Amino acid sequence: MPMSAPVGNRSEPETDRIRTYAGRHGRLSALTRDRLDRYLPARALPPGPLVPVEAFGRQAPVVLDVGCGHGAAAIAYASTHPMHDVLAVDVHVPGMARLLAASDVAGVANMRVEIGDAVALLTDRVKPGQLAAVHLFFPDPWPKLKHAKRRFVRASTLDLLASRLVTGGYVLIATDQPAYAEHVRTEVRAHGGFVVLDAPRPAWRPMDGFERKGMAAGRTVVDLRLDVRDPAKGFAP
Repeated sequence: MPMSAPVGNRSEPETDRIRTYAGRHGRLSALTRDRLDRYLPARALPPGPLVPVEAFGRQAPVVLDVGCGHGAAAIAYASTHPMHDVLAVDVHVPGMARLLAASDVAGVANMRVEIGDAVALLTDRVKPGQLAAVHLFFPDPWPKLKHAKRRFVRASTLDLLASRLVTGGYVLIATDQPAYAEHVRTEVRAHGGFVVLDAPRPAWRPMDGFERKGMAAGRTVVDLRLDVRDPAKGFAP
């Protein structure tokens, strides 16, 4: 399917992009297909550039949940922050179908979904200054050195995030991989567009999925907050 025209100041040809996710293939189960048929039409992000009033039916702060998995954190945030709108994006179709069903049960009206690549979404469809915050919880750590370039937090995506966030916007990151937390700190310091801070664990985030598995394995969860640096103060690291 052809990609929509870029709407921001920077763009990369699709062929030049390095994927930040592992390819997932296989036939969809009957349950997954049924969930998509029943719930996706009402929740899908409209095609083309993001227009919040068209997507959500109102003008409110938009929070992007990148790699939302089966959506427990996205649903919890939408439920506890009814004055915000949540856009959940992931490439894993069965997980997104599960999110759609759970969203219906939870009755959250302030969430839309995009099944696809978050980097493509940010590059081609989100305009500068449209996002109030971005959540990146337990991203794929790509632990092998030769795969490190695929980590979501890197110079090019930090450029995108800094552009797409409003003044005063921020990124919340959680990981149970110490090497990934150090990678984030290193990349952010080199980039210079954000201030990286240790953050408390959000009270609204459920203990679920990768977080529960990490804790059960004895790993420590690190929460970080990246605040967009004030342009008036310069972007020096």
